[in-house]
Amino acid sequence: MLKPIHTIECAQDGTIEQVFVQKNSYVYEWERLFLVKTEDGKLIDVSIGASGHITEINVAAGDPINRKLPLALLQDDFVITGSD
Repeated sequence: MLKPIHTIECAQDGTIEQVFVQKNSYVYEWERLFLVKTEDGKLIDVSIGASGHITEINVAAGDPINRKLPLALLQDDFVITGSD
């Protein structure tokens, strides 16, 4: 069954360096949504394999995060694109 709402999380603990999306913005599959600086100093991109509208953003630049914290929510549009 298809899941209409996706929780966007980071797989590592760290700090939000940059937020590339806004609430209600449309995003494409694998588009960079957040830049996170991990506890060991590496920069990683956070993305998701679905397209749709961002319905909620729970973090801002400078916020500490852990791998269980939902960074944002995405309402899936279920549009099949070239990367599906």
